[in-house]
Amino acid sequence: MGIRKKSSKNPPVLSHEFVIQNHADIVSCVAMVFLLGLMFEITSKVAVLFITVQYNVTIPADGGPEETTVNYFHYGLKDVATVFFYMLVAIIMHAIIQEYVLDCFGATLLILINENLLSNPVSLWDGYPHTLMLFQMKFYYICQLGYWLHAIPELYFQKAKKEDIPRQLVYISLYLVHITGAYVLNLNRLALVLLVLHYFVELLFHVSRLIYFSNEDRQTGFTVWAVLFVLGRLLTLSLSVLTVGFGLAGAEKQGLNLAEGSFNVLFVRVTVLAAICTTQAFMMWKFINFQLRQWREHAQTQTLKKKPSSSKSKSKKANGVNGSVGASGADSPRARKEKSS
Repeated sequence: MGIRKKSSKNPPVLSHEFVIQNHADIVSCVAMVFLLGLMFEITSKVAVLFITVQYNVTIPADGGPEETTVNYFHYGLKDVATVFFYMLVAIIMHAIIQEYVLDCFGATLLILINENLLSNPVSLWDGYPHTLMLFQMKFYYICQLGYWLHAIPELYFQKAKKEDIPRQLVYISLYLVHITGAYVLNLNRLALVLLVLHYFVELLFHVSRLIYFSNEDRQTGFTVWAVLFVLGRLLTLSLSVLTVGFGLAGAEKQGLNLAEGSFNVLFVRVTVLAAICTTQAFMMWKFINFQLRQWREHAQTQTLKKKPSSSKSKSKKANGVNGSVGASGADSPRARKEKSS
């Protein structure tokens, strides 16, 4: 979705064009209703559900003083209201920044460091179910769900082409299904690592596009992206199989327990792995088709460049032959006889 130009004409109020041109202002007004609700005691209890992160749990810190506590969060139905509000925020931000900025949240690296997921990969499955989250991780998932939900109405606001809408819906649905699934099944640690890995490769692709648009000769970024894309898919499959297929399968706590948030049963593990493997295979299939199409277009371009030079050489040879034939014809006996007569 590129930058959308506003029309100089003023469309009728509440018309199709009016909503598209002013959707950011309309959504801002809706968001302001929730913010104003905090100012009144009657509505503040409802407004808080939409704006603040819910399900706070305070637990004493391990190894620290008795007065030291740590705030954790778990999930529930009230998160739907919070995700809805931050979906409105994402629509407003999208209207301001347009593209490429919100695709990758920079705070994810800080969350990985705070959770010690990089230095201790065993923590991806150790202690499952991971029902308690720090504020950063909880807010990260709220923003992720809000962002990808906002992408659905943005197809309308940005006037997406009809032929592009099915592809965009598949793209958005894959994000929503995987992020929601990881959030509900308490696989938030694994999903966080995989999202960081995926977003890093996506960010490199967008940077390569920007460099290519500035200078078409600079295509090294796409080569690096292609290599990292394949490595990213392999690493995603490896971490998923290691965590779900081996780590959770060998965990002490087995069985389905909704009260504790444990979904560590064979059916769920197989479903999760099947979803991840299918998605990665689908992405590789799209990637291979994209690369083959690029190679064919490059070959056609090179062929078209060679054709003019070959046609020029052929025309020069033809002119040389015609000249020699003309010269020999002028010196023939018939020509000399016509000159003498």
